[in-house]
Amino acid sequence: MQHSLPSQAQSSSARILSSAVVLFVLGISAAGVASAQAVPPRPCDLFASSTPCVAAISTTRALYRAYTGPLYQVTRRSDHARTDIGLLPDGYANAAAQDAFCAHTTCTITKLYDQSPNHNDLTPAPPGGAARGPGPNGYDIPAAADALPATLAGHKVYGIDIFPGMGYRNDTPRQTAVHGEPEGVYMVSSTLSLNARCCFDFGNAEANNLDNRAGHMDAINIMCQGAPCSPRAGLDMEDGIYGNLKVPAGAIFVTAMGASDGQHSYAIYQGNAQSGTLTTTGIIPLPPGYQPMRQEGAILLGIGGDNSNWARGCFFEGVMTRGMPSAQAMQAVQSNIVAARYAGPLKP
Repeated sequence: MQHSLPSQAQSSSARILSSAVVLFVLGISAAGVASAQAVPPRPCDLFASSTPCVAAISTTRALYRAYTGPLYQVTRRSDHARTDIGLLPDGYANAAAQDAFCAHTTCTITKLYDQSPNHNDLTPAPPGGAARGPGPNGYDIPAAADALPATLAGHKVYGIDIFPGMGYRNDTPRQTAVHGEPEGVYMVSSTLSLNARCCFDFGNAEANNLDNRAGHMDAINIMCQGAPCSPRAGLDMEDGIYGNLKVPAGAIFVTAMGASDGQHSYAIYQGNAQSGTLTTTGIIPLPPGYQPMRQEGAILLGIGGDNSNWARGCFFEGVMTRGMPSAQAMQAVQSNIVAARYAGPLKP
């Protein structure tokens, strides 16, 4: 948001009042303003010019430079009290607030806030055609809040460690791609706790929690192939995961990305989230039976479109876009992720 400068005719007192109002609205101190101005562009800023984010989920950092809201909600086991975990002035998660709130008990992550203007927040997923969760009324259960510690730009943060029976979903989001519209998706994950079970996904899925067949999903997936585990990144388009790319040997933090025009073509990108550039399939034809795609627009994390909830995996941040991002845009986001400096410790 741009602010016009005060005119020369304004009095000094009016200028002081105007500055105070701005600081009050932003809800941050003058020092916080200086810090916010120093924050470099984040992934959704890099996508904004041509393929804006329609969902932006992270427990570790702001995915827009200007975002100042909460990242996620935790619920305490001891008394079922809840609190939102927000940001430090430099845009990284305030893990100390979680540690203080959850001291002497355990917490779970009960809501993931969408940082985009659409407010497409995620909560534990309802039962689906493939599985019921172990929670009340067949819902999936939320992940433990402290199960996946890491550091980002030197700050302590927490990722989401998904076990079988866990998953998050929003079946009524706004502005996500449907009926063959173009889109992009990425997530930062890890190779440390994957299995070969369906389905560690993040992205677009069915709105009725059923397997509605080919083309009704468009979600980035990472899982093991073979034994020992050989992690691969691909797009789960329902009834098939396509474009699988082998994750770099030795990578702990992984960037997995997909993009599709929804009609004829798609591309997969993957890389080490701590260093280097992306490898890619290049733009290749959508599989037979998937031209065009038939996305329904729901958003899920850690499960398949029909609530196949047997996967293990780690999640730190992820974005969905409206429009198919270019290879250059994907690489710019990869560079941004590397610059953020994901690192251990991890306890998957």
